[in-house]
Amino acid sequence: MYMAYGYPQVIPLEQGQCPSSQNIIYLKVNNRLLLVVSPSHLELWSSSQHRVRLGKYKRDADSVQREGENLQAVWSPDSKLIAVLTSSFFLHIFKVQFTERKVQIGGKQPSNFYLATITCVLIEQVPFAAKDLAVSNIVSDNKHMLLGLSDGSLYSISWKGEFYGAFELDSFQHNNSEVTTLPHSLVNGITSGEAQGAFLSNYKVSRKSAIAQLEFCVPMRLLLVLYSDGQLVSCSVSKKGLKLVESIKAEKSLGSGDAVCTSVAGDQQILAVGTRRGVVELYDLAESGSLIRTVSLYDWGYSMDDTGSVSCIAWTPDNSAFAVGWKLRGLTVWSVSGCRLMSTIRQIGLSSVSSPVVKPNQDCKYEPLMGGTSLMQWDEYGYRLYAIEEGSLERILAFSFGKCCLSRGVSGMTYVRQVIYGEDRLLVVQSEDTDELKMLHLNLPVSYISQNWPVQHVAASKDGMYLAVAGLHGLILYDIRLKKWRVFGDISQEQKIQCKGLLWLGKIVVVCNYIDSSNMYELLFYPRYHLDQSSLLCRKPLLAKPMVMDVYEDYILVTYRRFDVHIFHVKLYGELTPSSTPDLQLSTVRELSIMTAKSHPAAMRFIPDQIPREGALDNHISSSSNFLAREPARCLILRANGELSLLDLDDGRERELTDSVELFWVTCGQSEEKTNLIEDVSWLDYGHRGMQVWYPSPGVDSFKQEDFLQLDPELEFDREVYPLGLLPNAGVVVGVSQRMSFSACTEFPCFEPTPQAQTILHCLLRHLIQRNKSEEALRLAQISAEKPHFSHCLEWLLFTVFDAEISRQNVNKNKISVPKQNVSLLEKTCDLIRNFPEYLDVVVSVARKTDGRHWADLFTAAGRSTELFEDCFQRRWYRTAACYILVIAKLEGPAVSQYCALRLLQATLDESLYELAGELVRFLLRSGRDYEQASTDSDRLSPRFLGYFLFRSSYRRSSLDKSTSFKEQSAHVAPVKNILENHASYLMSGKELSKLVAFVKGTQFDLVEYLQRERYGSARLENFASGLELIGQKLQMGTLQSRLDAEFLLAHMCSVKFKEWIVVLATLLRRSEVLFDLFRHDMRLWKAYSLTLQSHPSFAEYHDLLDVLEEELSSVAHSEDK
Repeated sequence: MYMAYGYPQVIPLEQGQCPSSQNIIYLKVNNRLLLVVSPSHLELWSSSQHRVRLGKYKRDADSVQREGENLQAVWSPDSKLIAVLTSSFFLHIFKVQFTERKVQIGGKQPSNFYLATITCVLIEQVPFAAKDLAVSNIVSDNKHMLLGLSDGSLYSISWKGEFYGAFELDSFQHNNSEVTTLPHSLVNGITSGEAQGAFLSNYKVSRKSAIAQLEFCVPMRLLLVLYSDGQLVSCSVSKKGLKLVESIKAEKSLGSGDAVCTSVAGDQQILAVGTRRGVVELYDLAESGSLIRTVSLYDWGYSMDDTGSVSCIAWTPDNSAFAVGWKLRGLTVWSVSGCRLMSTIRQIGLSSVSSPVVKPNQDCKYEPLMGGTSLMQWDEYGYRLYAIEEGSLERILAFSFGKCCLSRGVSGMTYVRQVIYGEDRLLVVQSEDTDELKMLHLNLPVSYISQNWPVQHVAASKDGMYLAVAGLHGLILYDIRLKKWRVFGDISQEQKIQCKGLLWLGKIVVVCNYIDSSNMYELLFYPRYHLDQSSLLCRKPLLAKPMVMDVYEDYILVTYRRFDVHIFHVKLYGELTPSSTPDLQLSTVRELSIMTAKSHPAAMRFIPDQIPREGALDNHISSSSNFLAREPARCLILRANGELSLLDLDDGRERELTDSVELFWVTCGQSEEKTNLIEDVSWLDYGHRGMQVWYPSPGVDSFKQEDFLQLDPELEFDREVYPLGLLPNAGVVVGVSQRMSFSACTEFPCFEPTPQAQTILHCLLRHLIQRNKSEEALRLAQISAEKPHFSHCLEWLLFTVFDAEISRQNVNKNKISVPKQNVSLLEKTCDLIRNFPEYLDVVVSVARKTDGRHWADLFTAAGRSTELFEDCFQRRWYRTAACYILVIAKLEGPAVSQYCALRLLQATLDESLYELAGELVRFLLRSGRDYEQASTDSDRLSPRFLGYFLFRSSYRRSSLDKSTSFKEQSAHVAPVKNILENHASYLMSGKELSKLVAFVKGTQFDLVEYLQRERYGSARLENFASGLELIGQKLQMGTLQSRLDAEFLLAHMCSVKFKEWIVVLATLLRRSEVLFDLFRHDMRLWKAYSLTLQSHPSFAEYHDLLDVLEEELSSVAHSEDK
């Protein structure tokens, strides 16, 4: 799939005459060249590793005045001729010729760029110029062009400038009732009424409408005619192409009647239709034009008011993804399954400026294509997407893309090492620490990529430690451990290799090489330690171009068109070391020729026979033995149309499994490590349904499909996260999504592919429990206990099982329930999780995520809530114990919950957990006021709260004594009050003042009332000197927090006029103004204070404070004497 990375690059365009049209009229990539046609001139750029302008043609002012601005253009398939139709209906035909002058681009390597000359070879006015007609875009084949007119007719012109005249499409031969009965597949919430409207158009109405766009697909011989009223007609074209215009036959109507643009994926036979609603509809042309699904930004908070209608659609070269540009704002790239891969539109919620409606005068970072997208074009390899902003004439934006998961075809893949490959680099997921996956940019050596641009094939070794990368020629290897590249020492040998596929056979890299001179294909076997002709282990000629290849252990699968499967066995004689001379031999062990009318295979993978783990462990025969490395008898086939099937290689029978699949991973038999968490899974696949897992099943039905989305709603990847592969030892799927980072020094944001981990462990555990494999499930869980997200996995395991149990009860609530004798799945799950210390936290976390009405069922299986609370209490897991209080209040009653909460309150105070104590205080006050209110509110708890309890703000600062309801509820409040006052006395007696402040803030304890009552009790200071020394030691005034605590206490002491404390705290804080106000009215106190500080050597640090006070008091005394 395709992921954007890096900053968008800008290709500057020349400014021509002042045009009335403010749009580029044509953008096309062909044969590594980029053609741009503006209203007054043409520019030809290279579209390879370096963007260089190779030629241009600038019309003079007289030509523009006489013949009009450029209006429509088309480029011949051989890229030698350019046809331009002007606004005054003059046809210009230009010829492109390359000179012998090379373009020097710097560096040691010579460039392959030659300057081009563009010359005008024909200028002629078209015959329909006097009819005042509007024209559509132009389509062409090698010899003829076709354009649509506003009177609904088609006009044919040859590349020699011959005009063949207008032609009207024949009236549709079938009646409307036949059209509406075409099969229809409805996905993603498309209503049947809207869908039926897709085929109700009348061709006679369409013929009177202007033709707005033509789309021509040469491989399918399909011409699409889009009318200005939104009707879309598909037409068949003869084998001779556009030459015989009269042979173009209208066949059927497509779309929902509001189409504004179209684009065809020829390989996939999918039609994308952009609508005025801003929605893109995908139709299956292989299935009579049935609707597959729709994609839009509606789910991301953007409507047509934000983006406008669809402006243009561009498919990637391999037809696996498509880019959508909107009229008013931005572009987005989607996979066929509906995953949003890239978007220039900022995600809502990141900041205030990311709202859907952007104000025009905002002072924020610039968003690419903020004014809308007028034209888009992928390069020939899919590494760059060229886009032009609506109303822009001065530049083209080029977005860089990397490819991932393109396992279709002849290159091998691995799920252990996730790689995205760009035109000159690899983006490797660093998955050693699955808590934080990182993306490593790995640039290929310039000496290699400058001569062999771009990267075309990438394959990782089975252990993920070596990468094989092939460009246009040759091969290069990368050692991930040593961070070193290995290249061919002889460049002439490198240039003889045109790699068409890569596989890893253990420590051997297998290259599918195309021999240009003989038009033949062969397999080359090189050891990874030496890339040289002298070390070539074997050369195996192939019968034809391989369509699909795969490898497992010592077996290689090669499939040719149509569907001929050959399987080779590899035998290596000697040691594979630089000092020895090993010999490799291939023998054909199986050949199948399968006749089928189905779509051709896009990928095939061996399915090894899954051997019981006990047998494998007890057998000490080497892995090359016939027992462990048996020839695979089955393989998975992914066809180009997304159909997944299982092929029996013994008898050639093919069994269909599912459809709409984009990629799959075979997981069984792929890892020899004991810590492989997914060994019990046969394979996983991904498509528009999301992730699906397949398990081997004993019995007649060999395989059982289980859809993750049905049982595990949280396992579904977001529709903006695309799965890359698996980490079997961590039990997670690694996906990638787009992020954008903004910089103050750049105009555009940087696109950053960001890896994300999604655990699948809970699915595997549930699968084993369902099959009564409790011991295996426990062993798997124990292996995983040290893995990241283990607690999260257990929580989701219990949640999904419990949620399924609730759903089952709701379905059967009207039926008479028959008591089951066997143990329920919920009880088995609880028994499994009970083996781990996370059990107590997992159970209450699941309870918080579910409706309180179902708690009784959960705790019947998990254990009595009071016993679980007591277990937490004894382990001193007070935060977890606090979560059980509401469950106890619901299941056991308020009296029991009050008792448990009071015990927990005392324990939390002893542990100085004052925030938690504050939550308990508020719960106790609330439940004491009204039992029924506590019960009702516990039912309404939000499942997302993290503070353990939610209470209305009116209770948050309730006073224990000043509340009007205190006397009424004294029986419930008094125990809370006694516990808090006892703890306050304990802290005050020990002068633990920082804890006292945290206690008061956390529990909202009324410190003022307490100080008034305990002035001569626990709050009393014996004498000033000892109090100052003790409190100075306790508070440690050097830290900011201690000073803030002292300020807090000083404010409370001032409010109750507690002089002893005021003097001590003000001295510690050096608050001279507070001391001055105190001493100016009590000189005896001042003298005692001054004498005490001067007589104690430990108080010498306060002498400067004494001097300040002495000066201030003396000045006041002098002023009073006067």
